[in-house]
Amino acid sequence: MAILGIHNTLALTFGIIGNIISFLVYLAPIPTFIRIYKRKSTENFQSLPYLVALFSSMLWLYYAYLKTNAILLITINSIGCVIETIYISMYIIYAHKDARSLTIKLLMTINIGIFTLIPLISQFALPHSLHVKIVGWICVSVSVSVFAAPLSIVARVIKTKSVEFMPFWLSFFLTLSAIMWFAYGAFLKDICIAIPNVLGFTLGLLQMLLYAIYRKGEARKNEVIEEREKTLHPTRNIVVEIPSRTHEVILISDNDHVNEQGMIGAKGVKEKENSVEINECPV
Repeated sequence: MAILGIHNTLALTFGIIGNIISFLVYLAPIPTFIRIYKRKSTENFQSLPYLVALFSSMLWLYYAYLKTNAILLITINSIGCVIETIYISMYIIYAHKDARSLTIKLLMTINIGIFTLIPLISQFALPHSLHVKIVGWICVSVSVSVFAAPLSIVARVIKTKSVEFMPFWLSFFLTLSAIMWFAYGAFLKDICIAIPNVLGFTLGLLQMLLYAIYRKGEARKNEVIEEREKTLHPTRNIVVEIPSRTHEVILISDNDHVNEQGMIGAKGVKEKENSVEINECPV
């Protein structure tokens, strides 16, 4: 009994920490949606990952309802459903006609149609003793697909050798979240919670490893770009007055300077009197 009490206490602790970290992960796309709101456009943005994430949260809510005594699953997935619904609503508002139509169709098919079928089938076509197990494994399969989604980003990082599309802190918090929920499932002896988070933890470590490998290359590339920009100095026109009362417009760079005698001084450039031919005109 003492061991069981310790396990429940540890599960509660990891579950609370998992709620906090998962909440931060749900908030991570806010900057993206702020840009969408400002631009009033969803160009180069996909709604499918958010539809799948909403579907996953809905399934875990149903699983928690069947399992009972899973309040920590209910809290975080309720929050997830609300936040993902807000994201999808913003996308529908600002997307162009075709993207909006496709998103609404996917929402009706996945989040309403398929989700409605799962409780109906589990309640009327399966023995009561298998409800939790079957729904749990459905949750596992959907969660694995959610965790596998970043594989496209991983492939892009390897191909481009750039971490521009893989924010470090998002990968870090996803990995940390997977660790917390794996521990929560392990202490509750719930394999359906533990298994998908093993994959989440593995993919998170892979993303951070790739970030460490290609981050220096990205920094070096930025330094090279900055150096090139520094060497490209804009030119400007300057009117130099010559004692013979003639004027000449000379093209010089910002690094050059004009002395009091109207001569140009710069590295590797001769003085004005030696480098410019002047055609004197009679007064």
